[in-house]
Amino acid sequence: MSEDSRQSSVAATGAMPALTTSERLDTETIGIIAGWGDFPIVVARSVRSLGYKVIGQGIKHHVDPLMRELCDEYQELGLAKLGSAIRFFKKHGVTHATMAGKVHKIRLFNKLAFLKHLPDFEGLKTFFPHFVSKTKDKRDDTLLGAVVTAFEKNGITFAPATHFAPELLIKDEFRAGGSLSKSQRLDIEFGWQLAKEMGRLDVGQTVVVKGQAVLAVEAIEGTDECIERAGKLCPQGGFTVVKVAKPQQDSRFDVPTIGVGTLKSIKQAGGCVLAVEAGNTILIDESEVQRFANQYGIKVVASSDGTTRRTARAA
Repeated sequence: MSEDSRQSSVAATGAMPALTTSERLDTETIGIIAGWGDFPIVVARSVRSLGYKVIGQGIKHHVDPLMRELCDEYQELGLAKLGSAIRFFKKHGVTHATMAGKVHKIRLFNKLAFLKHLPDFEGLKTFFPHFVSKTKDKRDDTLLGAVVTAFEKNGITFAPATHFAPELLIKDEFRAGGSLSKSQRLDIEFGWQLAKEMGRLDVGQTVVVKGQAVLAVEAIEGTDECIERAGKLCPQGGFTVVKVAKPQQDSRFDVPTIGVGTLKSIKQAGGCVLAVEAGNTILIDESEVQRFANQYGIKVVASSDGTTRRTARAA
């Protein structure tokens, strides 16, 4: 697919089609905007292994210090320093970039958040409709879409991080931790439809259920805190966590991601099942996830549509 065709698709659907793994971007340099978690580290290593030069920008109070060591050029910056970020990429010849890692949006609602994350002129111009005039909402897709548009106006196009590490997308046959019971399969199917609807509304990507009743729905707090809240509401445990992609998922950002940290949150809260969407969920450190799930009996299943009856048995 040509760049013109890809941009036309974005205009028509709001989502960027995934590049195929055989497509090498017409550049020697890739920019990475790195948030919280291990995902940016994995992506940076993969980009380097593909022969690209890595220009990194880490979000302050989010990024792993190791990110600096994996980049040819690197800086850290505040959440709203868009002008600085754009100038840094342009200075180092970046025309293609990617995002990886979580942004803790809840920090934008802390006291004095505006002063702590003081925007530069580009940031103020970009976020003014969302935080000042309030003519636009603050949903994840809206804010991240505005960021991507600001970069694209300056000649920097974003690609999905999974283009550089497609092996991270969890496969439909992935199973760990044991076989599902009938009630757990029913909870997955029940929770799947709810999670898809929450995603369609851009509220969150995760719901926690037990006995086909909703315990918790993810909003601004994130998956781990949603799971923790479910554990407090259901101290007997034994619940199911369902995490899916949004129906309108833009693969350039906010792709669902799980790893051992997710399973640790489930274990600590008393949950026993994690169901995710195959082909649309990033799995960090697959072998460690398998080991942890099998050791503690947390059942992990990937499905393309929430149906698990035919493939309920763990590998």
